[in-house]
Formats: sequence, C-alpha cells, structure tokens
Amino acid sequence: MLKIYNSLSRDKQIFTPIDAGKVRMYVCGMTVYDFCHLGHARVMVIFDMVSRWMRASNYEVTYVRNITDIDDKIIKRANENNEAIDVLTQRFIDAMDEDSEKLGIIRPDIEPRATQYVQGMLDMIAKLIEKGHAYQATNGDVFYSVRSFQGYGKLSGKSLEDLRAGERVEVDTFKKDPMDFVLWKSVKPNEPNWDSPWGKGRPGWHIECSVMSAEHLGAHFDIHGGGQDLQFPHHENEIAQSEAAHNCQMANFWMHNGFVRVDDEKMSKSLGNFFTIRTVLEKYDAEVVRFFILRAHYRSPLNYSDQHLDDAKASLTRLYTALRGREVSTNIIDWNHPQAQRFKEAMDDDFNTSEAVAVLFDLAKIKTDESISLLKNLGAVMGILQRNADEFMQGETSQALDVDAMIVARIEAKKAKNFAEADRIRKQLADAGIILEDTPQGTTWRRA
Repeated sequence: MLKIYNSLSRDKQIFTPIDAGKVRMYVCGMTVYDFCHLGHARVMVIFDMVSRWMRASNYEVTYVRNITDIDDKIIKRANENNEAIDVLTQRFIDAMDEDSEKLGIIRPDIEPRATQYVQGMLDMIAKLIEKGHAYQATNGDVFYSVRSFQGYGKLSGKSLEDLRAGERVEVDTFKKDPMDFVLWKSVKPNEPNWDSPWGKGRPGWHIECSVMSAEHLGAHFDIHGGGQDLQFPHHENEIAQSEAAHNCQMANFWMHNGFVRVDDEKMSKSLGNFFTIRTVLEKYDAEVVRFFILRAHYRSPLNYSDQHLDDAKASLTRLYTALRGREVSTNIIDWNHPQAQRFKEAMDDDFNTSEAVAVLFDLAKIKTDESISLLKNLGAVMGILQRNADEFMQGETSQALDVDAMIVARIEAKKAKNFAEADRIRKQLADAGIILEDTPQGTTWRRA
C-alpha cells in the first residue's frame, strides 16, 4: 500500500489513483536558457524514480514534464547573445536531453513546450476574467486577483496578511493588490509576442503549467511534483488559476523534493557554489551521481561535496563488486522474497530510497546466486547496476587515475631507463587494483 507525503495536507496519505490502475503525474520542468544544474538533476532523477516505481507497481503511468521556452531569463539571454530565442532554447533542450540520458533518465511520456500552448493560455485567461478572478490593468498587463480565490495559501501555509508584510511582495502600482500576479504581459521592445484580446504580448510564467497540465492530464489529476523552491509562489499560483478556472481540485497529491546544498549552504549562483550537471560529470561517472541522489530521501536536503560523491562512488563500486563475474538471472522479481518485500515496503513508504539502497547492500553481502540476481533486478527498478561490472569498475578507475596516460608515462620512463619511476607507476596502479600486462603488441590493463 503506497503512501506519499502530500505537501497539501502536510502528512503521508495512502495513494489512491483517480482512475483505478492509472497514474497521471505532472512535474514542472526546466526553463531552458542555460545548462541544467544539480538541482535540475535531482528533480529529473527523483521523478524518474517515482515513475519507475509506479510502473513496477503495475500502474499505467502518464508522466508529463514541461519545458518553459519563453521567459524573462530566456529573452534576456537571447538578447545578450544576439541569438534567436528558438535557437537558444533548442540548444539547451538538446543539452538537457544529453545530460538526462547520461543520468539514466527515462524520457517523460509527454514533454510539452510552453510556446505551443499560447492559445490555451489565452482561453484560460479569458475564462478567469469572465469569472471575476482576473483583470486588465491600465498598463495592458492582465493580473490574477489573488483575493478573489478563497483558498489562496493552502499549499504553502501562508496567509495573505503575512505575504503582504513579507519581502516577496512585488510593488507594482498597476495592480489592484500587491499580491496579484501577472497572467499576460503586454508587448515590450525586442520581445516575442502573440496577438490576444488584450493586445499583443506574451504569457506569464505561472499560467503555462496550469494550461499544459490540464491539456494532457485533465483539470483534475493524481500527482503534481517539482522542487521545493516552486511550492511558493509558482505552485500556489497554479492552484489558484486552475481551480478558479475549472471549479475542481487541481491535483490530489503535491510532491516536492528538497534543496541541493553545497557544503551545507544552499546552492546558488550568487554564492558562487553553483554546479552544472556537465561540470560534475567531468569528474564523476553519471551513475555515481544518480546513486548519490537516490540514496538520500527525496524530501531531505541533499548536501553536495566531493567527499560525498567519493563516498557514493565507493559504495556503488561495492555493489558492482558483488555482481562481478556472476551469472545473473533477469527473470521477473519474486516479490515474496523477504529482501524484495523489504525493498517494496521501503519504496511504498513515501519512496524511501535510502532504506531501499540498504536492502541492496544486504543482498550484496549474502552472495548467493538468488541474492545477486535480486540485487541486479531491484537495481533496475531504481535505474542502477545495469552495466557490466568490469566495465563500470574499469571506467571508474580510468576516470580517477587516467590509466592510459600513466601507461604512456611508464613507457617513456622505461625508454629513459628510469626504472624506479616505471616501477612507481606500476605500483600506484596496482594499489588501485589495476594490473598491467606487457605484451609484444604493447601494454594493456585489467582490473585485479
């Protein structure tokens, strides 16, 4: 019986799908003006894990993750680069796809782009105006009237009075209320624009997800997910728009993954502790990064450091060591097996991957053919441990030590009759578990 922590109710609840046997899930995706960072990696890996577990639990899943391809930051970056917006966004969409593939992410079933749904946004804005939830200001922008929606603040737990007194409130003399947020932005120089009943302009950010989720999953669906930073104001505003427009609850469950921290500080560009996925993958194997993300519970903060990545690498290597040289059955998992039951109980307890990973280590210690096969097959459910063990371990060592370069250095040392240096290199590699083999055709290496 799957239980999920619902940010809306602030407790774990038994998951019952709206339609028996089917799960409809929407996750807020990336704004594509730059390379994806570790925070994006966590969102992608976590909801890939959720989707995988739902499918392993025999649900028919429709997983939608949107792409925001029109936004203030996108326009600013395109203007700075003197680059067409569609060229810029496609470049970073391609980069995102490359990064996610390396991380073992299964592509979402549907990846809508905001610019493809402008007409739907116009329709929803018109409906909100008609129902008294939105208005056009004297500057041409269309705003959502927050006080018109009685349930505003129910997701974040914030009251309108507290919000008005807080620093998040944007001062805008065109608004009827400081808390109102923009649905449609009137045209400005050097910006893309569309025709609308309120003049040329472009959509605000929040309206995009309300329209794309309803288009593909219906006005009422099972799960809405995203990073913790989106809970307010983005997800709060989505609820206000969608529920006012459709007169029904938007999503039954709201899931939010925790922040990524760097050496115990929140990752941010302003602090200079900002890491893109590709920067991290220059130093660490992508499966190590995925394992690092999964072994922490998705709602907890994830503290990034080289030490934590090194520890994740060593831990994943131990699991691969157990698989090394073993014949592994890829039959269907026997969920009656005690360790498989433990794994299932962990995953059904709000996707407790940290406990599920502990089951994998226990299986690795047992070392029977049955346990090793189960280790491999449960790993597949999490999107790990599917490579050849020797190739993984060889690749990790090669990446850490640059074995090929060391072999060349050893050959040069021998040519210079610096046998002490040649012996030192051989010993360094041997200490790392690398055995050199000198043959008439050259020097090769293998894992000990």
